[in-house]
Amino acid sequence: MRIPAGGGHPGSGTMPPLLPNRHVRDRGMIPMSLAAQAPQSLFTVTVDGTAVDVPPGATLLDAAHRAGARVPTLCWHPALSPIGSCRVCLVEVEGIDRPATACNTQALHGMRIVTRSERLFRLRREVIKMILAHHPLNCTPCPRNGDCRLQDMAYEYDLTAFDFSEYLVKTEEFPWRPFSTPVLDYHPRRCILCGRCVKVCSEIRGLGAITMSGAGAQSVVKPVLADSRSPSRCISCGECLSVCPVNAIEERMGGKKGKPWETKKVQTTCTYCGVGCQMDLNVVGGRVVGVTTRDEVGVNRGRLCAKGRFGYTFIHSPERLTRPLVRNARGRLEPATWTEALTRVAREFRRLRDRHGPGSLAGLASARCTNEENYLFQRLIRQGFGTNNVDHCARL
Repeated sequence: MRIPAGGGHPGSGTMPPLLPNRHVRDRGMIPMSLAAQAPQSLFTVTVDGTAVDVPPGATLLDAAHRAGARVPTLCWHPALSPIGSCRVCLVEVEGIDRPATACNTQALHGMRIVTRSERLFRLRREVIKMILAHHPLNCTPCPRNGDCRLQDMAYEYDLTAFDFSEYLVKTEEFPWRPFSTPVLDYHPRRCILCGRCVKVCSEIRGLGAITMSGAGAQSVVKPVLADSRSPSRCISCGECLSVCPVNAIEERMGGKKGKPWETKKVQTTCTYCGVGCQMDLNVVGGRVVGVTTRDEVGVNRGRLCAKGRFGYTFIHSPERLTRPLVRNARGRLEPATWTEALTRVAREFRRLRDRHGPGSLAGLASARCTNEENYLFQRLIRQGFGTNNVDHCARL
């Protein structure tokens, strides 16, 4: 038996009923004084005694962030619409007996919410216990050990295996993996069913290649086409990998990724096109073992294509050219300095132009260069070589 994140445990009697996931005003759960028409400009919400101004459409979690209050989350992601599946972000709303999920409950003018209390600590702890009861506990060999949101929460709420033994049930191993791609593997036993991967595939990539299938203990993430274990719409961009809070979706490339404490992150610019996407090279022992991103950095805001995220193995390829090669008198390539190579190229270009005219020369620019570099390149061809024979290969 397996319970989705935030799902109740049959017969446990430990969790009080929670506020519905939809806007609470829809079911008349908010007092009439609060359910008045929300203003069209900023309005005031009080969080832990601190009044903050929030815009229309803001959630209780948005208000908490503005007030500097920390509310734990698992399924929430700043780039995605609220899901409300994990139930970890419970808060108390004055005038309402039942707790509300902060990530998808709309804030209203005059609301007073509490993010820290003994009751909330106990409720959140119970939710995390139920999630952990159906999650593998062999953290030591896990590649995400030390970089796992669920592990962090277990530590924060002082949980050990003995604390949720009442919820432990025998979980059957999946005889097959619901889906995999050439670069990704999905492990249903590790999945907490937060729904982030499904959301990012639909909302960010616009593909909708995967969906949540089944109910209760049988819930898994599967391809949209039920007769295929490889999502036909999937382009292996790895966005699902980047938003997974645990290690349910794992990269199949590059071997061991190293632990967080032995990994050095080096921010750099992706070289595959001229967009200038920012990314972090994960370096262990002088070798690049993976690529990660940060949501607040760069024009890509944490997003990458398949080449940017997984096309890093060429860095340490023995076939990679790391210095210029110039043909000697016998026609064999031999290493040379940049000065020697550029001098040789300039001399040959000048000889060909003088002998056959500028029309004998041409330049082919690269899509991997920036706009500024391509501009300088065409100026070199047009003004330096005296020809308009310049083109661009758009293929990456």
